[in-house]
Amino acid sequence: MKSAISTAACSRWIRTLAIVTMTMVTIGSAAPSQAQQYALDNSHTSLIFGVNHLGFSTVFGRFNTVEGQFQFNKSQPDQSQFSVSIDTTSLDTNSKQRDEHLSSPDFFDVKQFPKMTFVSKSITSKTDAEGKITLMVTGSMTLHGTTKEVTIPLQYNGEGTGPYGNYRCGFTTTFQIKRSEYGMKNMVPNIGDTIAVTFSFEGIQQK
Repeated sequence: MKSAISTAACSRWIRTLAIVTMTMVTIGSAAPSQAQQYALDNSHTSLIFGVNHLGFSTVFGRFNTVEGQFQFNKSQPDQSQFSVSIDTTSLDTNSKQRDEHLSSPDFFDVKQFPKMTFVSKSITSKTDAEGKITLMVTGSMTLHGTTKEVTIPLQYNGEGTGPYGNYRCGFTTTFQIKRSEYGMKNMVPNIGDTIAVTFSFEGIQQK
């Protein structure tokens, strides 16, 4: 009898343990991992633009100061968010005279419009056969006092711990805009209307 009671008690304990274990596994698999918050690292962020000059060459420039933040979760990339602010006074085309002209009311008018911004509204994503993730980020771009909705293809480059122990995540995008759509029509077509933009950035995870 004593042996039978011990066996029954043992069986109940095993069944209880199995139920608890299955419940924990179910909860763990159902709970989504949270999106992580990142702040842009300006020293590892590049915003480059190129514009046709008289049909003879492409002149490249950059903005040296870019700020922003984003939320990203690799397992749920559609839930990401991006917000970027570019200091237009940091314009740099390797020519002081040209930079002064581009900063004037003829073009960027940086005194009146010292910031250019992009804020995401919605995101879709796709993963190719090699596992590379591309986000199609739709949001509001504000330039020269004009706001328009644009969709930008954003390539996820990867994430991990940097050499100094901070966790990083990076992306790259290449797209085009027409400056005339933002009220910057001066000297078209001698200076091209279509602007090619390359933007690559790293974010540092915020704790």
